[in-house]
Amino acid sequence: MGEQKRKEDAKPTFVFGKKNYKFMFIGLAVIALGFILMAGGGSDDPNVFSPEIFSWRRIRLAPMLVLLGFGIEMYAILLNPDK
Repeated sequence: MGEQKRKEDAKPTFVFGKKNYKFMFIGLAVIALGFILMAGGGSDDPNVFSPEIFSWRRIRLAPMLVLLGFGIEMYAILLNPDK
């Protein structure tokens, strides 16, 4: 009897619940999208200036998506899955 009880007590428990992991993956996807939008805009020739690096997408949208993704990650960590 005692050995069976110890086996039941030794079952692995996860720190986060299914809901937490769902929000974590959403946050990672938003962060990845932000970095993808930030990429590019350079010139192949170093002597030619490309004003494309100062586009609204790279200066405003992409950093806001990255910050939003980090906010979602913090929410996912602090979320109580039992509620």
